[in-house]
Amino acid sequence: ELAGLLADGSLREVTHEGWLTSRADFETGAGANAPWRMDAFYRYLRRNRNILMAEGKPIGGRFSLDGENRNPWPGEPTPPRAPRFRPDAVTREVSALIEERFADHPGDMDLGALPTTRANARRMWTWARRACLPTFGPYEDAMSREHRGLFHTRMAALVNIHRVLPRTVLNDALVADIPLASKEGFVRQLLGWREFVRHVHEATDGLREVPGMTVPTRDGHATPSFLDAHQPLPAAFWGTPSGLACLDTVVADVWKDAWSHHIPRLMVLANLATLLDVEPRELADWFWVAYLDAFDWVVEPNVLGMGTFAVGDLMTTKPYVSGAPYLHRMGDYCETCAFDPKRTCPITPLYW
Repeated sequence: ELAGLLADGSLREVTHEGWLTSRADFETGAGANAPWRMDAFYRYLRRNRNILMAEGKPIGGRFSLDGENRNPWPGEPTPPRAPRFRPDAVTREVSALIEERFADHPGDMDLGALPTTRANARRMWTWARRACLPTFGPYEDAMSREHRGLFHTRMAALVNIHRVLPRTVLNDALVADIPLASKEGFVRQLLGWREFVRHVHEATDGLREVPGMTVPTRDGHATPSFLDAHQPLPAAFWGTPSGLACLDTVVADVWKDAWSHHIPRLMVLANLATLLDVEPRELADWFWVAYLDAFDWVVEPNVLGMGTFAVGDLMTTKPYVSGAPYLHRMGDYCETCAFDPKRTCPITPLYW
């Protein structure tokens, strides 16, 4: 309907500031046709934008320093505490509406944790830049019961609603005086993965049109299941204790924060759901309910694409699953669990 107005100059299309890349970037970097790989897309963007490059080569000798960013957290340094915010009149008004209309919904509302104003959003990024980014890299895959955020910035929701623009976050990270592994790891999440999943979602019409697959839909949403998994989501995801400390702790933390970083999402929640043959759409719908940063372009590629391998190798090469050894190595949940990770944990036989 607007095409004619664009054609005669009555309307002008401007670039959306909520994104750092275009469809043309995606097709050039990742390819016009599936399967797509984030690594190729990310390398293209680094070269094309001259980001963390020197004389045509990646600073540090490699495009990805992911191998240096897989350390378990040893207890030091102490992770920072997220800032608290004073709710303004609008925030309190919305809170009253939520309490009135949605009091029976799961989770708790903590207004002091929400940077709802522009000033608070800026303060949140200032805190994240100074307190989190310097140590982000080495421990970005680690998990902790006591410090569930560790050194993650918790900026996803603010960037996804464009309260803080990704260009601002990227530029600030690039000039920050922080170790290269932390800088590259953060840039890869923002410039690589965030942009990549958005393009995959758009190119497949919300994963409804996957090359080589006939994707069923339910209520308009894609319900792929490449691994033919159709079990219901366990009650443990809604707070019923399972006995698995990793799952029960992460679920409880999500209901407290409406957030967790990418490894509890991928290697606890999605891993367990995949090993239990849970229908991928049920897990995706749970993420919609539970997470503060849940958008269709976020949840569906991450849960249906990466977390459960529900669309096959469209955007990842393999299912991301593990037994107890990985969880034992990268987190401290096993210390309080009724199961022994080396002898009695059911996750390992489920994996094999």
